[in-house]
Amino acid sequence: MSTTSLFFTAAGVGLAIAAPVGPMGMLCIRRTLTGGPRAGLAIGFGIATGDALYGLIAALGLVGISQFMLAYDRPLHLLAGLFLLYLGVRTLLQKPAADTSNGNGDGKLAQVGRAGALRAYASALLLTLTNPQTVIMFAALFTTLAPRGAFSPAIALTTVGGVFVGSIAWWCVLVSVVSLARHAIGSRLRLAIDRVVGFTLAAFGVVEIRRAL
Repeated sequence: MSTTSLFFTAAGVGLAIAAPVGPMGMLCIRRTLTGGPRAGLAIGFGIATGDALYGLIAALGLVGISQFMLAYDRPLHLLAGLFLLYLGVRTLLQKPAADTSNGNGDGKLAQVGRAGALRAYASALLLTLTNPQTVIMFAALFTTLAPRGAFSPAIALTTVGGVFVGSIAWWCVLVSVVSLARHAIGSRLRLAIDRVVGFTLAAFGVVEIRRAL
């Protein structure tokens, strides 16, 4: 398999990994609705960065780091569960931001600044890094994609780069779709979406906590 083919194959895998809507997808959708596309993209880039870091660990054979992360699998799941539960409860209790609509649907909605985007990026990155099982997934991915007898740091970086690009492509599509619908969604519907997302995040948090116990 050529380097170009490997890159695009890995990008397809990254897209497939990112596409299922789980707790991170819910978080991205909710942040896009409440803070605008910058907030949603910050979440997406944080997730993709976390996946890329774990991919590098698996690809470069950093056994010590991967073993350390897997050894603390339960505390990390507990941390992720508590964080998701916190986000879910906060979402349920938080009132939706009011827009400044003039009644014609052309009101301005809230937009996060650079500091808010950085906080969203950091929270998504940290939440992604609390799932060390990603190392195992990427190790299996490299075993499948890398040509036999030709595994090298260059091939590892190509594969990780492809997965990262595929993941980012998905988050860009998701944020774009949600952003287009954002201005057509009224405050009541946003409140309903907040409730659904809040319950979902809290439920995922409880599942993670149970996995840690």
